[in-house]
Amino acid sequence: MNQEFFQWIASELTIQPQQVAAVAKLLAEEATVPFIARYRKEATGSLDEVVITHIRDRLVGLMELTQRKQAILKSLTERSLLTPELAEQINQAQRMTVLEDIYLPYRPKRRTRAMVAKEKGLEPLATLLLAQEESIEPAGTAAAFVDPEKGVEDIEQALAGARDILAEQISEDKTAREHIRQLYFEQGVFHSKVIKDKEAEGGKYENYFDWKEPVASAPSHRILAMRRGENEGFLTLRIIVPEDAAIGILRSLFIRNNSPCAKQVEMAIEDGYKRLLSASMETEVRLETKKRADSEAIRIFAENLQQLLMTSPLGQKRVLGVDPGFRTGCKIVLLNEQGKLLGHDVIYPHHSSEQTQKDADTIRRLCREYKIQAVAIGNGTAGRETETFLRGIGLPREITILTVNESGASVYSASEAAREEFPDEDITIRGAVSIGRRLMDPLAELVKIDPKSIGVGQYQHDVDQIQLKQGLDDVVISCVNKVGVEINTASKQLLMYVSGLGPQLAQNIVNHRNEHGPFQSRQAFMQVPRLGPRAFEQAAGFLRIRNGANPLDASAVHPESYWIVEKMASDLKCTIRDLMSVDSYRNRIKPDDYITGTVGLPTLTDILSELGKPGRDPREKFEAFAFADGIAKLEDLKPGMKLPGIVTNITAFGAFVDIGVHQDGLVHISELSDAFVKDPADIVKVHQKVQVTVLDVDLEKRRIKLSMKEPAPKQTPKPTLKQEPKPPAKTSGKPKEKPFSQDRKKAGRPSGKVDPNKPLIDQLTLGM
Repeated sequence: MNQEFFQWIASELTIQPQQVAAVAKLLAEEATVPFIARYRKEATGSLDEVVITHIRDRLVGLMELTQRKQAILKSLTERSLLTPELAEQINQAQRMTVLEDIYLPYRPKRRTRAMVAKEKGLEPLATLLLAQEESIEPAGTAAAFVDPEKGVEDIEQALAGARDILAEQISEDKTAREHIRQLYFEQGVFHSKVIKDKEAEGGKYENYFDWKEPVASAPSHRILAMRRGENEGFLTLRIIVPEDAAIGILRSLFIRNNSPCAKQVEMAIEDGYKRLLSASMETEVRLETKKRADSEAIRIFAENLQQLLMTSPLGQKRVLGVDPGFRTGCKIVLLNEQGKLLGHDVIYPHHSSEQTQKDADTIRRLCREYKIQAVAIGNGTAGRETETFLRGIGLPREITILTVNESGASVYSASEAAREEFPDEDITIRGAVSIGRRLMDPLAELVKIDPKSIGVGQYQHDVDQIQLKQGLDDVVISCVNKVGVEINTASKQLLMYVSGLGPQLAQNIVNHRNEHGPFQSRQAFMQVPRLGPRAFEQAAGFLRIRNGANPLDASAVHPESYWIVEKMASDLKCTIRDLMSVDSYRNRIKPDDYITGTVGLPTLTDILSELGKPGRDPREKFEAFAFADGIAKLEDLKPGMKLPGIVTNITAFGAFVDIGVHQDGLVHISELSDAFVKDPADIVKVHQKVQVTVLDVDLEKRRIKLSMKEPAPKQTPKPTLKQEPKPPAKTSGKPKEKPFSQDRKKAGRPSGKVDPNKPLIDQLTLGM
């Protein structure tokens, strides 16, 4: 690996080059990000997963840069264009943009006007004009290049051809492109307009029918919305910069004086910018802003997914799962503490009062027979009505009744994973099982579903799909390994995300478990076919065996460190179980006594922490939640209502909250807090329980506007003493003029100041 790469990355992240080198070495040895972050802290200087992931991705990018350099050098060599100076510039390029700017003048291209002019022998004339010597008169000099046989009929044609050559040279000049690129990013403006006669059909893009916004500050969701409107044929989208400013920059770079030749160069500058450089820069900036918008959208999606996967689990309880419905009935499944399907049924509580009473008896009986401890109800169609029914049938108080977000359950029910698990059940039963299990352990169930189907993304279908998959896979892998996996009960889908495993080894583990019974120790993992030492090293610390012979097998202590714990116990003359259960033993341990050449304080600190709470779940404690009674549909909402809700999705412009009416409401970023909010994720998290106030309900568009702001306290007017009215003042007959801002304040409008936290337009929620 190129040592120069380590220096570049270290400089970007403000860390040491040796830390980057250590990560690169471990990655080359096929170590995973969670393993490196958790078990190789001494090597990396305790870098976290975020930094390690950045190093990994940057190394991949630099390798692509290296491959591109090699291809360019080969091309230039084959065409005898490579010089030592050019090779040095190429080798020193740290970014793909810089590299492509260097290569642009030499890149093979289709026949251009400049090429035609060069074929006519006009390149020497272009060179003379660019030199701008005051003694040279362009027309007289150009006369020598008139040659009808070459297609140069007169002086004007000769000068025009020379200007074509100059225009291309100017548009491909590395310094010129850097300056114009900077202008586009700093002063460029997105301008979207509706295509004629598309107003009605493209109504959902109405806010963008004539919209302008600076490139420098345009948020990702609006960039993606405008691009989608363009791709669907409803909008045109341009990036505009002040033309005078752009041409002024080029003049400062290429104009040397006021000579007649300089006038020709000025003409070439204007032509080169308008015909070549502006189009090239607009394309480049569109690509770059799309890339940035993709990265931001993927970041938001990844953060939302991480929060959802780390939702508090109910735990090992006996659950009755309900997939609600009106006409087709409610599908009911009965699950044991491990999520195993014990039985299922269908009830029709919304058909008639007689049927309702019959179904109530059925539910009470099933809850008694299967010792049900919790009821999980999907939040889709008929969800609130089914919840009301179940809460009203007199179930024991100790049975918790909860609504569960069922996004993606239908996707799972039709998936190969569901067919493998329940080959003899139909998709409705599989969906109900997914709802019930999602309450017990959201992480274990949600990993079976494509993250894009879970409903916490923003414009996920518009972003780079390869980059999206990488980002979401990273999140799932991180969450699974952070929580840890019980190897004797985990599904194949959960096991495949464990560090060092993957689909094939996960299947092999399940097959071995089914054939030979539960694993008794971590060392027994080595009996799994094709699970070699490397995979064991990566996976063992994240796999748990509850109630095994060795208590450390239920902890996050890696088997490679068992000897350290054994030595600690030996030194204290106690057992490992004593060390894990008695605080006084652990308090007597001095970590410095166990430092070796490969084991340092970071690992020892982790070990002691883990011994105190072996195999602890990092997820928060489960808390029950219920929506407001009597609020089950959009028509029940009134402005001013204060309601409990659960955050279902976070975007760049606010948060969506489920308040139990089958339609999430939007808390715009300006309504999240009384203070200025830069990022909604700073205020709320996915699945967070919140209190909201209804601001507005649009029944036709099915939109709900919510607020999390504290209402302003009502002020009691101060009593005033009665005074004799003063006589009216004498005036000249003309009304006294007031300052504009006073008029606006009196009318209840702002005084001209712009609140950066207020939206300029209502945000679209396209494709959420």
